[in-house]
Amino acid sequence: MAEYKIRPITREDMPALKAVIDGTGLFPSEMLDGMATGFFSGEAGNDFWLTVEDGAPVAVAYYVPERMTQGTWNLLLIAVHPEWQGRGLGAALMAHVERHLAARGERVLLVETSGLPSFEGTREFYRRIGYEQEARIRDFYQAGEDKIVFRKAL
Repeated sequence: MAEYKIRPITREDMPALKAVIDGTGLFPSEMLDGMATGFFSGEAGNDFWLTVEDGAPVAVAYYVPERMTQGTWNLLLIAVHPEWQGRGLGAALMAHVERHLAARGERVLLVETSGLPSFEGTREFYRRIGYEQEARIRDFYQAGEDKIVFRKAL
């Protein structure tokens, strides 16, 4: 594997990040613009990290503080371009996020994902890196699509 670097995103990264998200096919990249607005405006509590390999963005993570809590954060987005999956970049990016939050004294990171069979690989990824399934909310996203919540103490 070539050298990779994890750094905050820039406005110039947005087209490449949309390509990463579109490549996964798991959710629409149009969501990225709304997420990035607060980050670029300097709004407190938004963190966006990007993994760059060979000069190209290949993975992204975005997380925010969970409202009405102390030290609980929610990972709203992690995506690794399919051509780069299976090389440890997603796990490295998650470890970076966890270290970053722990260094600031945060306590818990939550991850929410779909209960659909097509997301089994995603759920297995979270289990493999130490997250425990904390909850299942039936029919959350739409009829027949549950929300699965994973949790990890930092």
